[in-house]
Amino acid sequence: MKQLSKLFLLATIAITLFTACDKVESLPYYEAATSTVLSASASTIAVAPADSSKTAATFSWTYPGFAIDSTKAKYVVEIDSTGRNFAKAVSKTVIGTLSTTYTGKELNNVLLGFGFAIGTAYDVDIRITASYGNNNNQVKSNTIKVKMTPYKVPPKVALPTSGKLFLVGDASQGGWNNPVPTPSQEFARLDETTWAGVFNLNGGNQYLVLPENGSWASKFAVDDNSIPGLSAGGTFGFNVGSAFNANFPAPATSGWYKIVLDFQTGKFAVTPYTSTLPSGLFMVGDATPGGWNNPVPTPSQQFTRLNSVEFTLTLNGLVGGKQYLMLPVNGDWGNKYAVNDNSITGLSAGGDFGYNLPQNFPGPAANGNYKIDVNFATLKFKTTKL
Repeated sequence: MKQLSKLFLLATIAITLFTACDKVESLPYYEAATSTVLSASASTIAVAPADSSKTAATFSWTYPGFAIDSTKAKYVVEIDSTGRNFAKAVSKTVIGTLSTTYTGKELNNVLLGFGFAIGTAYDVDIRITASYGNNNNQVKSNTIKVKMTPYKVPPKVALPTSGKLFLVGDASQGGWNNPVPTPSQEFARLDETTWAGVFNLNGGNQYLVLPENGSWASKFAVDDNSIPGLSAGGTFGFNVGSAFNANFPAPATSGWYKIVLDFQTGKFAVTPYTSTLPSGLFMVGDATPGGWNNPVPTPSQQFTRLNSVEFTLTLNGLVGGKQYLMLPVNGDWGNKYAVNDNSITGLSAGGDFGYNLPQNFPGPAANGNYKIDVNFATLKFKTTKL
């Protein structure tokens, strides 16, 4: 009897094992893709701002031969500046279709994001990567080249019609007195939509930016000066905010700061100024008629201050092939403005400079009359033959 029980138990186990080993269906097998060929609707794209909402380009490609429902295939379109091998590509994902379109605005945003200059044509590379929805079996297309030109986008904040900006407020050295002292509290215009200035700010106080010195009729301000971190930068606008919260908040610590207002983006930035801003500027050296004699003759070798950061000098009789320095105090050799390496090619026409750097400015090769422009916001100088 015991032997029969053992046989019955073995039979039961065997049946269980056989029934538990049902054959599993084979996993699906997909044929490898072959290739996909990309093409563009145009080889040159220069969109007018008025047409920014219209389709500017259509990119189409052939089906790569996936053995799946074509509506489930995945395509990633990549756009990048030629020569970067798509290292900084902007991408767009498309599912199940063999083409995609870009409006003029979409392409323009891509181009401006690359830092391309407005109105300048650039070569741009485009390719696609085809795959299954899970990114398996990726196939890259050919790379096509399209020449694209970014257009100018209207600035987010209307530009001051005066072309000028002035700092006022108890954060400034001139306080809330209006008109403000100039040129020390006037901004410099760096380009069409950007102004910058360097100011000695009183920490924890406030300021406004005025388009007309002496007038309270209009102002550039902020919506809400209680926003954390706004003293270092943020969004600004024209005649925004209420009387109680529209003023720009200055940094908590007193000191020298550079303020940059970008009307294109509607953003401002406040950063500690790490160089030294002079109240006056003088040119000395054997490139000048006065040679290395210090003090230098004035006003012939004294710069004119245009605003808080820009100085200019028209020097008659510059001696070609010689060198010079810029001094913040006439008659004092204690401090100077100079260059780091005067052997740099082309530096006589302009470039970078700084405070107490080791080498003299290289003068132009030819004798003549020259205009020298110096900007302490950008720490750039420029020499122009008249």
